[in-house]
Formats: sequence, C-alpha cells, structure tokens
Amino acid sequence: MTVDDYLAAVPPERAEAMMLIRRMCLEELTGFTETIMYGMPTYTRDGVGEVAFASQKQYISIYLMRTDVRDAHADRLVGHDMGKSCLRLRRPDRLDTDLVRSMLRATAAARGPVC
Repeated sequence: MTVDDYLAAVPPERAEAMMLIRRMCLEELTGFTETIMYGMPTYTRDGVGEVAFASQKQYISIYLMRTDVRDAHADRLVGHDMGKSCLRLRRPDRLDTDLVRSMLRATAAARGPVC
C-alpha cells in the first residue's frame, strides 16, 4: 500500500484535511522519507518514525513522536484533544494548520532521541 492508496480510501469528509496534513508534512519534513508503517502514512528520518497520521473511527490522529516538540508547544496544545503522542481532530474543518506546521518545523529541526 502507498500513501496515495491510503488517502484514496479515507472517508470523503476527511479527505481534504488528510491531504492538507500530507502536504504540510512533505513541505516541512525535508530529509524525511514518506512511507506506510503500522498501516498509516509515516515520516521517518534515519529509519525512525517521527510523524504519522491516520484516519481513525471517530477522528483524525496526527502522531508527533518527539516529546521535546510536544513539550515546547504545550501552551499551544491547551484545549486540543491530545493523547500520549497524538493530536486528535474530531472536526477536520477545525485543523489548526499554524500549530501543526509549527510542530512539523520543530520536528525537522530537532535532533537526538525521539522519545
């Protein structure tokens, strides 16, 4: 399966947001490899998955694996539905592109252990 295949299968009401997330990942995560890992689009650097996204049953998840990036954005994440390492989007039309883009840029700039 490719990322294109994955996106072709997402529900229509999520397609625009999912394609936007992918576009931001491709723009901001230079030097990363786009692949499918664990059944979802994943962006790896040196073979390690650092960012992924998925269409779940009730929401879109953006997995941001770097704790340093999440910690640096803690004040901006207040009020967002967060799991241990994922940002959940129950309303795709409310995607905070500025926040996601900032976290992707920070991920690309960060070095060292992911978790």
